[in-house]
Amino acid sequence: MVTALKVTKFGVRASAVLLTGTTWFALATAAQAQQAPAPAPAPAAQQPAPAVAAETRTIRTLRVEGTQRLEPETVLSYTRLRVGQTYTTESLDQAIRDVLASELLADVTIEGVESGDIVLRVRENPVINRVILEGNKRLKDDKIVKEIKLAPRQMFTRTAVRADVARIVELYRRQGRFAATVEPKMVSLDQNRVDIVFEVREGPKSKVRQINIIGNEQFSDGKLRGEMATKQARLTTIMSSNTSYDQDRLAYDQQKLRQFYLTEGYADFRVVSAVAELTPDKRDFIITYVVEEGPRYKFGKVSVDSNIRDFDDEALAKGLAMKEGDWYNAKLVEDTIDQLSETAGAFGYAFANVSPDFQRDREKLTMSINFNIAEARRTYVERIDITGNTQTQDKVIRREMRLAEGDAFNTFLVKRSQDRINSLGYFNEKFEIEQKEGSAPDRVILTANVEEKSTGELTLSAGFSSLERFIFQGSIRQRNFRGKGQDLRLSADYSSYSKSVELGFTEPYLFDQNVALGGTIFRRDYNSFNYLGTDRRTTYQQVSTGGQVVLGVPLTEYWTLSGRYSLTHDSVTLDESTFFTNGACDPLKAGRYLCEALGKRWTSSVGLSLIYDSLNSRLRPTRGQRLVLGTDFAGLGGDVKYLRGRFDADKYWNIGSGFIFSAGLEGGYIHSLEDAAPGVDPVRITDRFFLGEPQFRGFDIRGVGPRIQRVSYTGSVAGGNQALITNEEQIFDDAIGGRAYYLGKLELEIPLGAGAREMGIRPSIFFMAGANWGVREPNKTANFTQATDGSGNLLFNADGSPSLLPIQTPQFDSEGRALFAVPLTDSVAPGQLTTCSIGYSATLGGACSGTSVNSVYNITTDPFIENFLGNSPKPRLSVGIGVNWNSPFGPLRLDLAHAFLTQKGDDTKLFTFNVGTSF
Repeated sequence: MVTALKVTKFGVRASAVLLTGTTWFALATAAQAQQAPAPAPAPAAQQPAPAVAAETRTIRTLRVEGTQRLEPETVLSYTRLRVGQTYTTESLDQAIRDVLASELLADVTIEGVESGDIVLRVRENPVINRVILEGNKRLKDDKIVKEIKLAPRQMFTRTAVRADVARIVELYRRQGRFAATVEPKMVSLDQNRVDIVFEVREGPKSKVRQINIIGNEQFSDGKLRGEMATKQARLTTIMSSNTSYDQDRLAYDQQKLRQFYLTEGYADFRVVSAVAELTPDKRDFIITYVVEEGPRYKFGKVSVDSNIRDFDDEALAKGLAMKEGDWYNAKLVEDTIDQLSETAGAFGYAFANVSPDFQRDREKLTMSINFNIAEARRTYVERIDITGNTQTQDKVIRREMRLAEGDAFNTFLVKRSQDRINSLGYFNEKFEIEQKEGSAPDRVILTANVEEKSTGELTLSAGFSSLERFIFQGSIRQRNFRGKGQDLRLSADYSSYSKSVELGFTEPYLFDQNVALGGTIFRRDYNSFNYLGTDRRTTYQQVSTGGQVVLGVPLTEYWTLSGRYSLTHDSVTLDESTFFTNGACDPLKAGRYLCEALGKRWTSSVGLSLIYDSLNSRLRPTRGQRLVLGTDFAGLGGDVKYLRGRFDADKYWNIGSGFIFSAGLEGGYIHSLEDAAPGVDPVRITDRFFLGEPQFRGFDIRGVGPRIQRVSYTGSVAGGNQALITNEEQIFDDAIGGRAYYLGKLELEIPLGAGAREMGIRPSIFFMAGANWGVREPNKTANFTQATDGSGNLLFNADGSPSLLPIQTPQFDSEGRALFAVPLTDSVAPGQLTTCSIGYSATLGGACSGTSVNSVYNITTDPFIENFLGNSPKPRLSVGIGVNWNSPFGPLRLDLAHAFLTQKGDDTKLFTFNVGTSF
């Protein structure tokens, strides 16, 4: 009898689950041991053959059948079977296990056991046709495929599938999705091929439901949770990305707790344990910290022991921030080490080693510290290496270095060089100059390893602003043109408020000398406007065309002198259909001050500015200051003569924990060098200063400063009931600008969580104060005559005010001929306008016919008064909150500001926003 040995066959049904366990059938065994009693005899026809002892046989022949891609020798190499060797059932069983352990085969069967002609019938593992991912939305295919090992044209194995399932689950765990599951399935194809399908159920992101702290007595749970990077999932943290569980963040939070306690004087603090438990539904984590606070220490004796002979130990110790008796603060110790290292570096000791020696007194609860400064040599810059710049030329970076090869090392100059290179805006932030030991102990190598970022900008945007209504912008700019640090820019803006196009170029180092030369040509169309109710009325239009050349020369590291020349042609016009009468500007419609501003003028001016700049970044400063003092003289030819001065000062403080405090003050004054008639200010309205939105939050555009309000009368003279209107929406209000202004600002930028920072949200609170004043009161536009009765007595209204007559203004045609109106009672041409005092003509100026007696055609202007308001240097004050947001649809600025101190006539505004414009 031939006994066949085989294992379970690999499943071939479509979509069968892969990871089921392998089933082994028992091998047929030999007869029972000889000591066992023989069974009872059976009938002759059915009696089995007697049991025989297990035999040892010899392999006569050995072959492998069923291989397609594998060589038979490869299969046999995994077994110990060889021709001529003896075998037993146990050795055949072991051969099957060895072959299957290779994971090359799906099924193995051994035949010819009785005869010794051993045949291994095999079925190879299938070949993978495709690997398919289903259900994955949070992780895209390309993120998963590069992590798993299975791929088309590879051989399928269960081990590889299990490993890939584990990898995919781990990827989701890194994203905080601990409820994610992966079920592998197989689809059988012809030619022993299969498709592997990973069905992914991502599940929700596992949040941190609760953070428990045990053992804290001095500080509340809320205080300690506030020091951690991980946050509890609450409505207030819905925008934060730190509410998901992260094992690395758990370790980081332990360090944060330790740092906090060390800064509060608890030098023995330790975290006993930190345990994160996943809830049964795998949706949330509960983190529990067990802490041991220990006693609170104070600083004992603080001293400095310097082995550098240039330093005075006592003087250094007196300059330290920590004093004996203060509460111990580990952060102060770290800052002191940095301070002493920088001090040594400023004297040329680049590698001075500062090590604190702590002496803890557990009875007195004091921590004495001796800062030991090891002996060091003065160091010199051996060389400066620049790496990572592929577009930017080396000289662009080297010219910002404040140290040269061969100079004495100085940490202050290294820091300054670092700030200047960062301010270029050509490289990624957090750039630092590395210091390495040189070829000798007194040599240092400075390495500027930069990482370039895109310096070309192409912007096409549309938005809506409370100031400019709909805005369309387009600009192209290369801030590092040709890799030489040159700035080339072209921009165009369009809105209902203004239109402009500008082309500019700046060479920061002319002929490789520290001299900047730049130029700009521009065309700007500006529309001034006022409101009557919600109706926005354009008053005058100003079109400016011109150019400017600027030359800048540095005087010292921080001071720069800048000169400029400007030539501008201004054209100021009014809408003739609205504000003109008889072909000329009508003061009764436009106001005398606007009619005086009309015309075309050339302005030729030279200017000079003195600039101090120590900001750590020109793009987004966090510390340092900037001061600009400038003056301009107009009168080198042209039609305008004036002298104008301006100043602008800003200072920034990084006050820690991400808070940035800034203070700013600006102002200006313009003095005309021309004479003017009484009641006419010699400084033209287009050259004056205006103040309001957007620079003065809490006020509308041009909402602060001198203005003319025109208030009309209601009622009739005949009824004696004339009265000034009180509805502000029916009062014409024109800002006319001032000769002088000032504006101050205090602002605190508030840091938010990592999620908000990733979205580019930067809130702030601010306080502002300013004023605009200094122009002459304009002449009255009109003087209205008081009405009289038939006897020549003056008439008054019921409230005692004088009754005023409207002004009748005769009208003329384009040729200057007086116009008459045909009476409405005329049967031929009632109401027709004509140049005939009697009769009428077919065309204006034509021959007169008819007998109608016509009346002079007048336009009636109802009485009004003009109030001159806002011309005061008294400060206007506002306070508010603002948010800068780099939104997906462009930069956005929101401000909510309340003006709590105003002057009569000021125009306030509570809420402003700008979308699609720079801020």
